[in-house]
Amino acid sequence: MDANAAKLIGAGIACIGMGGAGVGVGIIFGQYLAAALRNPSAAQGQFGNLIFGFAITEALGIFSLLIALLLLYQF
Repeated sequence: MDANAAKLIGAGIACIGMGGAGVGVGIIFGQYLAAALRNPSAAQGQFGNLIFGFAITEALGIFSLLIALLLLYQF
């Protein structure tokens, strides 16, 4: 296998994490919305947890993008 082909395959596999981050953000906000509709008085108290979960999930997606870019342009 050519080294360039291996880099492209590895970068593509690393990009799967970005799709996972998108699914994770959707699940986080969907669950928050469902909980806020069930108990609107507690929604404001859980907003900090929502933002924290969003930040952690997006950070994992950004790390995945970083690994893909490193594989493409580093070597």
